[in-house]
Amino acid sequence: MIEHTLSLCYHNKLILAPMVRVGTLPMRLLALDYGADIVYCEELIDLKMLQCKRVVNEVLSTVDFVAPDDRVVFRTCEREQNRVVFQMGTSDAERALAVARLVENDVAGIDVNMGCPKEYSTKGGMGAALLSDPDKIEKILSTLVKGTRRPVTCKIRILPSLEDTLSLVKRIERTGIAAVTVHGRPARDGLAFPAGSYAAPAPYNRGHGETSSVAQNPVLRGRVTFLRKREERPQHPVSCEAIKAIAETLSIPVIANGGSHDHIQKYLDIEDFRQATAASSVMVARAAMWNPSIFLKEGLRPLEEVMQKYIRYAVQYENHYTNTKYCLCQMLREQLESPQGRLLHAAQSSQEICEAFGLGAFYEEMTRELNTRRAELLARTPEAVGEPAEDPSGVIKMAVKFDRRAYSPQITPKMCLLEWCRKEKLAQPVYDTVQRPLDRLFCSVVTVAEQKYQSTLWDKSKKLAEQAAAIVCLRSRGLPEGRLGEESPSWHKRKREATDQDPGGPRNQEQAVPGELCKKLFVALGSGEESPLEGW
Repeated sequence: MIEHTLSLCYHNKLILAPMVRVGTLPMRLLALDYGADIVYCEELIDLKMLQCKRVVNEVLSTVDFVAPDDRVVFRTCEREQNRVVFQMGTSDAERALAVARLVENDVAGIDVNMGCPKEYSTKGGMGAALLSDPDKIEKILSTLVKGTRRPVTCKIRILPSLEDTLSLVKRIERTGIAAVTVHGRPARDGLAFPAGSYAAPAPYNRGHGETSSVAQNPVLRGRVTFLRKREERPQHPVSCEAIKAIAETLSIPVIANGGSHDHIQKYLDIEDFRQATAASSVMVARAAMWNPSIFLKEGLRPLEEVMQKYIRYAVQYENHYTNTKYCLCQMLREQLESPQGRLLHAAQSSQEICEAFGLGAFYEEMTRELNTRRAELLARTPEAVGEPAEDPSGVIKMAVKFDRRAYSPQITPKMCLLEWCRKEKLAQPVYDTVQRPLDRLFCSVVTVAEQKYQSTLWDKSKKLAEQAAAIVCLRSRGLPEGRLGEESPSWHKRKREATDQDPGGPRNQEQAVPGELCKKLFVALGSGEESPLEGW
């Protein structure tokens, strides 16, 4: 067994729950600012993580796990390293261990999702589907405990009977895990747990859904139902008694979860929920999503202050604007029809989000700072200062890579090279790209005016290799390559012309009503998933 080199304490802790599309780095840091002791990332699927490459991001001072399409799947930083728990979705012990070993040097703990009842998780044998297979649960957890240097936990829901639940958690404890989180509601949504086994939920009249004053507004009523009716209304009341029975049975820490609906609306409610469940710690999901300052002893901070602080983290760590927008919409909730909410609806970039919240100057300052860091780092690399050299075969070569962060999103080296060829009335560039069998990396040679150009550095994708070849050609000829701050004036002209000639562009289309805009946002971000919230 591998010795655990970092022991994360799960006694008397306030914990940010894993929530899909919410538990990204900006929200985790914000929760830590407001008093959370431990923060969980959103559930990340093992197969997706195993495709990722660990990259040290010197510009942002982060560690990024990057997918083959260059999308950042998981981003973390030194500040949270000793307090962030990585939650994975898995149904296979060996895959789970491979993921744990991939991330263990950058996180404080490893958690396995065994409670999400949604189809996107259960259809792969993950989440709550594991609850019907105790043998697989035991194998996954035992393999992780023996094979990783970080403490291992899991998150479950209660079973149809208390007896079955206690039997399961005893078996889980014997695997040697450090703690177990119990969501005090049963798994549902098509799983083989009889609905009749549970009492109907008590009326829920805390200002959400049709019972709130929002129901008096027909525009809001339709949208609030869309946002909350499924994902915020519990189908069953949280069972403090079941969590308490588990806590009194086990010797390892039990973390109580599921109290946001029925119990937790302010800081003091967290302790009340802990006492009612006799749990060691409390994990908070929706109440923290609505206002992360729920962890603050002094009480909730004004939402405007909380949102501005969140936006600053989102810009500082280059969070994708659609994710930032989603989280802000969750915080605004009934205020989505306010003037600020309408501006948020219309925002189509991080800059526009900042402007909607009076942070335009901050965005410009942070963008300049990040671009300066990139320029300094690029200046130190051989790729940035390499001189073109012609080898005996007549191919001009340089050691360069295409770093998309150093270029305008609308302008790439390939586009610049094509534009120059058109202007000079030359045949368009021809790319010849090969893949190396040993490591499956790519290299491309571009031919322009019968001269060949190639980067000596191999890339992980065909597209990146072609961009690198285009850079070699452009630099050899002393031509602009589309880097930030050096776009060719002709490109600006072409972009303006394209905008003027496109009556169907997003800025020229008739504005949809705010409710529809918000609905489209959530549909787009949902990607077909019923609940965009907790990783369970």
